[in-house]
Amino acid sequence: MKNRRILLLLLLFPFLLSFNGRQERIFRKSLILMDTLTTITVVADSEKKAESGIDAAFLEIKKLEKLISFWDPESEISSVNKNAGVLPVKVSPQTLDLIQYALYISEKTDGAFDPTIGPVIRQWDFKKQKKPAPAKLGEALKLVNYREMKIDGKNSTAYLAKKGMSFDTGGIAKGYAADLAEKVLKSKGIKAGLIAIAGDIKGFGRKPDGKGWIVAIRNPRESKGNELLAKIELLDEAISTSGDYERYFFEDGKRFHHILNPETGYPARGIQSVSIVAPKGVSTDGFSTGIFIMGPEKGTKKMKELGLDGIIVEDIEGNKGKLYITDKIRPRVQVLRK
Repeated sequence: MKNRRILLLLLLFPFLLSFNGRQERIFRKSLILMDTLTTITVVADSEKKAESGIDAAFLEIKKLEKLISFWDPESEISSVNKNAGVLPVKVSPQTLDLIQYALYISEKTDGAFDPTIGPVIRQWDFKKQKKPAPAKLGEALKLVNYREMKIDGKNSTAYLAKKGMSFDTGGIAKGYAADLAEKVLKSKGIKAGLIAIAGDIKGFGRKPDGKGWIVAIRNPRESKGNELLAKIELLDEAISTSGDYERYFFEDGKRFHHILNPETGYPARGIQSVSIVAPKGVSTDGFSTGIFIMGPEKGTKKMKELGLDGIIVEDIEGNKGKLYITDKIRPRVQVLRK
């Protein structure tokens, strides 16, 4: 993983106090993992128990990162990409599981979410604010097709059918990692916690006050004093947000962001952000990207078709953004944007 940074917070910080006669408190710890800030918050009756659970969860995320990082040349995914069009690569059960989830979401979003977009991603340079050359982008687009990823569950192998193809786990890996972290925490006796890996968040159990975990959603067009769009209480759920405000640049007054349409190779248009709420982080992560790429009309229709809950901020003239909230979660959403 590039740009590895040091540990941010070495200490556990205890917060709220007891309920029901048990001295249960909230502890929190952060690290840079998966090239982003990763924070795990748990409810525990001792610092030792909290630290043991959090450290085990961090270790699990680190192990996953070594397997599925698109940017790490030593990862299993990189090995699959290097052997595209050459031969199948034997991968671990977790890597195969992640690939299967990604292909499932690709199918359900009619290819809007396509993890084989790797060759297209490599054509863009958001740091230098450079668009790809049309000819090179056209060649890269010929290598994008999730149906060309062949998996063999019996032999635990993955194979990209065309030379030059590459499988990018970036649109789903953080949500999957949050799910794994939850399992580890529960195995360590932690009954309530919140795992936040950038914009992918998984909550389980209840805080000491008996309530769920309150999560804020960023305003994609924030202005002074108006940084938050909404808040929602997570009840044994995950939430992931995909937005056009993380990596972008302007050219001729037009925003070019990192969420790329696999059909065109250019940034998806029509939406500022999508937040999906579902039981699993791997689902919210992948579907938030897919729905974003589909655009507001097709995206809302697909959410209803799949029974997905979430919030869409449509990109309309005036920059404020039209807000769409699904009926099921509407009572739990507190809109903060003025």
